[in-house]
Amino acid sequence: MFTGIITDVGELLERENRAGATRFRIASRYDPDSVAIGASIAHDGCCLTVTEKGVLDDGRMWHDVELSEETLRKTTLGEWRPGRAVNLERALKVGDELGGHYVSGHVDGVGEVTATEPAGESLVVRILLSEALARYVAPKGSVALDGISLTVNAVAGCAFAVNIIPHTRAVTTWRDIAPGRKINVEVDMLARYVARLTEFGGC
Repeated sequence: MFTGIITDVGELLERENRAGATRFRIASRYDPDSVAIGASIAHDGCCLTVTEKGVLDDGRMWHDVELSEETLRKTTLGEWRPGRAVNLERALKVGDELGGHYVSGHVDGVGEVTATEPAGESLVVRILLSEALARYVAPKGSVALDGISLTVNAVAGCAFAVNIIPHTRAVTTWRDIAPGRKINVEVDMLARYVARLTEFGGC
C-alpha cells in the first residue's frame, strides 16, 4: 500500500529483456540497509518487487525488479529506456503519515496529457482517459498519476484536469510534463469498489 507521495526520483540504468520477464535496474538515493530483498516499491505508480540490490560507485543504491508481459503491456513501463527518470515511493509502514490517499500500486491504465496551462505559479494539466477509466474520475476526487497523488479539479467527458503546484513539479518527474506524454493512471480504489457494488447483478 502507498499514499502517492513521491519519496525519490530514481533513474533507469539498465533494461534486460528476458524470456517471460524483463529486468530493470533502478538507481535511487535510498539507504540500501533500509530496503530488503522482496520489498515493494512503486515505480511511476506501478508496484514492483525488489529482487537484488547494491551500491554504485557514486554512492547511490541500485535495485533490480522484474516485470511481466502484462505489466509492460498495461503501463508505460514497456516504453522505458535507460536514462529515464522514475518516480519512486516506498511501501507504507504501520504508523506512517497518510499524506496523499490510499494507492495500491496497481495501475488501471494509461492516459495522455493533452494540454498544460500556467495558473499563477502552478500548472494545470489536462489528461485524456479511455471511457472505461473516465467513469471512475470525479471532481474533487483523488487519482494517482505516475504514482503522484492528485486531486481532480474538473471533469469534461473523458478528460479531466489537475493542478500541479511548484513543489510537486520540483520533487517528481513532472518538472517537464508536456502534451503528448503517456502517464500511468490508478483511479481511486473507493470509486472502483462503489462502481462494482452498484453494477453487480449476481453470479
